[in-house]
Amino acid sequence: MIEAQELQSGLNCHRFGRKVYSFQSIDSTNTFARSLAARGEEEGALVIAEEQTAGRGRQGRTWSSNIDENLTFTLLLRPEIPNGKINLLPLGIAVALTQGIRRLTSLPVLCKWPNDLLLMGGKVAGILMESALSSRGFEYVVVGIGINVNQRKFPEHLRTRATSLALHAGHAIDRVALLRSVLQSIESNYETYTSGGLDAIVPSWLSLAPMVGKQITAAMQGTTVAGTVLGLSADGGLQLRTDAGDLTLFAGDVTILDMESYAPRN
Repeated sequence: MIEAQELQSGLNCHRFGRKVYSFQSIDSTNTFARSLAARGEEEGALVIAEEQTAGRGRQGRTWSSNIDENLTFTLLLRPEIPNGKINLLPLGIAVALTQGIRRLTSLPVLCKWPNDLLLMGGKVAGILMESALSSRGFEYVVVGIGINVNQRKFPEHLRTRATSLALHAGHAIDRVALLRSVLQSIESNYETYTSGGLDAIVPSWLSLAPMVGKQITAAMQGTTVAGTVLGLSADGGLQLRTDAGDLTLFAGDVTILDMESYAPRN
C-alpha cells in the first residue's frame, strides 16, 4: 500500500497530494472523495486504494484492478470555471495525465475521447469525473483515475482491449514515482486552466489524440452513430461528420474502427 509519507517525500506539489487518504481496500475512491467534499475537505485531497470493491468506470461499468500492481486514486477539486466549460476539464486532466506518464516512462501514451488513455491501441488508463452543482457554481469535482501500471495478465474479456505500462516498457514501473509525476503534471496544468487558460485544452488534447479523420462509431442512449471525426468544439464536444450531417457529441462510447492507424506520436 502506498503511504502518504512515502508519496509526499519528493512530491513537488503545492496542494495536490498534500492531504492523503490511503486504503488497502475501499468501496470506491470517488465515493469516499465525495463524502470528504461534503464535509468541507480542501481542494487537492487525494484518495488512493489498492483495491476497490465497488470501483466504477464510465457508462456504469465496473473498474477492476489487480492489488499492488496498478494505481487507482481520486483527486478532489473545487474549480472556479464556467459551468458551460466543465466538459473541458476531463480532457485537460487527460492531457496532464498523458504528459505525466510520458515524462516518467517515455512511452507513447495517447488520449482518446472522451476520457481514455491508449498505449499502442490498448487502454492503459481511464478517468471518471463526478461533480456537484449549486446556484453558485461547482461545489466540487472528484476526478477518479485508474492506470494499468504493472499488471501483465487481464481477464479474458479485456485481453484484446487493455494493456499496461510495464508490458510495453519491458520492466516494472515505480508506482510511487509515477504517481508523483502525474500529480505534479495535473496540478501544473490545472493551475493554468483555472487561471484563464481553458482555451489551451483543445489544441493540447488534439496534439495528443490523433483522432481527426478517423472513422468511428459512438454508442449513446441506445443509439449508435458512425462517422468521421472532424475535431473538437470549443467546449470539448467531439465533432463528427455522418451521412445524416454534422453533429457534436458530448457523451458516448467511442470505437475507433481502424485502431492500427492510431499511430503513436513522440
